[in-house]
Amino acid sequence: MTVGRELSDGVSVLVGRVRDFVVREVEPWEDVLDGGGDRARERREELRGRAVREGLWALPLPEGLGGGGLGWAEYAPVAEAEGRSDHGPSVLGSAALLDVRTLDAHATPALRERYLEGLVSGRLRACFAMTEPGARGSDPATVATTATPDPRGLRVRGAKWFVTGARDADLVIVVARTGPPGPRGRDGLTVLAVPAEAPGVRVVRELPVWGVGGQYEIAFDDVLVDADHVLGEVGGGLRVAGSRVGLGRTLRSLRWIGQAERAFELLLDRARDTERGTPALGEYQLVRGSVFEAHLALTSARSLVRAAVAAVEDPASDPGRTAVATAKVAAARALSTVADAAAQVHGAEGLGPDTPLPRLQRVARQARVLDGPDELHVSEVARRLLRG
Repeated sequence: MTVGRELSDGVSVLVGRVRDFVVREVEPWEDVLDGGGDRARERREELRGRAVREGLWALPLPEGLGGGGLGWAEYAPVAEAEGRSDHGPSVLGSAALLDVRTLDAHATPALRERYLEGLVSGRLRACFAMTEPGARGSDPATVATTATPDPRGLRVRGAKWFVTGARDADLVIVVARTGPPGPRGRDGLTVLAVPAEAPGVRVVRELPVWGVGGQYEIAFDDVLVDADHVLGEVGGGLRVAGSRVGLGRTLRSLRWIGQAERAFELLLDRARDTERGTPALGEYQLVRGSVFEAHLALTSARSLVRAAVAAVEDPASDPGRTAVATAKVAAARALSTVADAAAQVHGAEGLGPDTPLPRLQRVARQARVLDGPDELHVSEVARRLLRG
């Protein structure tokens, strides 16, 4: 399908099935899944089994490896439906998309054989480690974790943090320094596939984000990595890591649009409600104004995210990734605007455990920081526009 056209009948039906699955199977268990631990793992595995049985497992992953083989442009609206819940991609098997693509494009045949099928099936899990304690975000120039030559491969030393899913990972994809940063601070990086069971790989602590787990700090204490675990070439790490950045930011944006849509539904339901009293809150002008602003933010951001989807599909059309950066900021702002409006109309109920709004507001605040803070994208996009 071409982005911007109406969805084909088949994709439209698939989007509906995925949305129904997330609403029916995932959303009721979000508190349990947020809590982590054995109960969350057991529930996640049960839900994954249901996704497999319903033919919804790993839809965007390669068909030859057991995935659904859905093309990027066709998968984009599905990603919105999955993203209604933070746990949707994990339960439906698409959370491995970036790692599978990275290994598929850059790993040696031996690594591909060892990990790819397991990642697609959900039997194995990978995580991506780039951000470091004490550094300013994920600026490549600040990477201090080193990978130094050893007669048997490379020795990795350093620490990473805010690594999603590190405790349960079988493979850690690590960005490390193998050379000087160069004049622009963007050289000398290498990406390595480090087995999580390798001696010296250590989970230091969990880093709850507003009370929710899943993020970790990990250390590499003189970890020996075979030379064939380099992804791409030594010194070519920025190209390898960069190949997943545009797709990753666009994926997040699609999922944030899905959550903004969910918040908008809650806003409309509350504004229309007359069971708690009359007239409905939607009869008040200020509430109508909030509904309009939420609608404007959501529809505008969705249009910009679709442009980013097209740019990822055809990178030559947007070599500076202006569309992707713009979409990231727009989607984060839209989710914040809509979730805030929905919480305001719900009153005290919107702050408590009886609606998903506190969870959506938490994600909205994180969205302004994840995948590069909004200020970075605003500055870079403006710089490119000014340079013409």
